[in-house]
Amino acid sequence: MTASSSAMDRERTAVADACRRLGAEGLLIGTAGNVSVRAGDRVAITATGAVLAALTPDQVTVVDLGGHVVAGSLRPTSELDLHLGVYRRYGTGAVVHTHAPMATAVSCVLDELPCIHYQLLALGGTVRVAPYATFGTPELAEAVLAALDGRSAALLANHGAVTHAPTLDQAVENALLLEWACGVYQRAAAMGHPRVLDERQQLAVVEAAIARDYGTTHPVPPAQ
Repeated sequence: MTASSSAMDRERTAVADACRRLGAEGLLIGTAGNVSVRAGDRVAITATGAVLAALTPDQVTVVDLGGHVVAGSLRPTSELDLHLGVYRRYGTGAVVHTHAPMATAVSCVLDELPCIHYQLLALGGTVRVAPYATFGTPELAEAVLAALDGRSAALLANHGAVTHAPTLDQAVENALLLEWACGVYQRAAAMGHPRVLDERQQLAVVEAAIARDYGTTHPVPPAQ
């Protein structure tokens, strides 16, 4: 076994693990959705028709950046062009596509998910909804790529959601955050008109997060 094949075996296992976690969290159902991670000029991506919540590493196919299969015995997902497009345009490390219920519901109603909570800034702020196009088509891939400009998440009209990140773990966390935010929006909208953070409020959050190194642990300073 070469070093590169050993590395891709690790990536295939990581993709399978990520799918099972997303399934346990309720973001994946049946064969709907797809996940990939990039390692150099290779991409480990879920096979078409696989039950994602029970995915095994042998159900993850390895392709090059041109989409040609280099390892695995199963055809890759029909959304292969979407994943490869995200890698080419944004140089990211992992892509997660789900049909998560809250995100999908919001995608059926809104043209964008507004920044109703400061945690959405971790995804770039307002989340755009890509216009509807048939799954697995170049039209869908291009619409999603445009919606992701300056963002790490997008909703797909009447379809689902896509997130990306430098690492697979972070792409999964982004998918979980997006689903949570869509759920918050749905509950708020059921009670009234949700307030949206304006640019000044968003900037204040960014400044506070930088000043406090938000999102990381800090040791208690030694007693004087």
